[in-house]
Amino acid sequence: MPLPMIDCHCHILPGVDDGSQTVEESLEMAKIAAHDGIGKIIATPHVTDAGPSPEVIATRVNEFNLLLQEKNIPVQVFPGAEAASGLTPVLFSRHTLNRTSYVLIEFPHDHLPSFAKNILQWLITKGLRPIIAHPERNYSIIRSPETLLNILSKDIHVQITGASILGDYGRDIQLCAYFLMDSGNVDIIASDAHGEKIRPPMLSAARDAAARRLGKKAADRLVIANPAAVLSGEAMGIG
Repeated sequence: MPLPMIDCHCHILPGVDDGSQTVEESLEMAKIAAHDGIGKIIATPHVTDAGPSPEVIATRVNEFNLLLQEKNIPVQVFPGAEAASGLTPVLFSRHTLNRTSYVLIEFPHDHLPSFAKNILQWLITKGLRPIIAHPERNYSIIRSPETLLNILSKDIHVQITGASILGDYGRDIQLCAYFLMDSGNVDIIASDAHGEKIRPPMLSAARDAAARRLGKKAADRLVIANPAAVLSGEAMGIG
């Protein structure tokens, strides 16, 4: 039996941000994830200076896990956040993925800020390991993928959205995702799910598409091994 996949970027907590709005919808998302072969999910609500706080997120995760157990849905949720790049810098260390050194950072969709490289390097000096969320959907990077490559280093990781690989956002974003995968600069594929109907928490189709380009071992690393490393705070594999 194949190992369950791990979704490192998912807006499954109800009523926290622009993701799931009700407990019922969150439960349906969890059922979809389980059916697709996902066993663990890191809840990553959007975080700004206005919140939500890590304590609120942790409480919501604990409550939701109890509900999943009651409903016999075989999915476990872990606390995390999708931190806005404009977050007050000292707050990044409070909004890591499963209380590790990994932090998921979101830049604006319409451009890559001039301070992008500086904030990433600053995070590294503070002992954090930044993961850039869905850069293939950033207009600056779509126009020139090298823009992303110029700010990457061995300590900076990249997460792309499964739906991007499948072409759900259009051909330009799909080609950008392909370029990043083919160049060896993708570390994680995640769903960035926001609901049960629009962008649901599914990874198997994207994993299979990645396997056709990169091979099964490499594709599994992007949805199983590297996400597991994030959960445990260990170094991600390469190659």
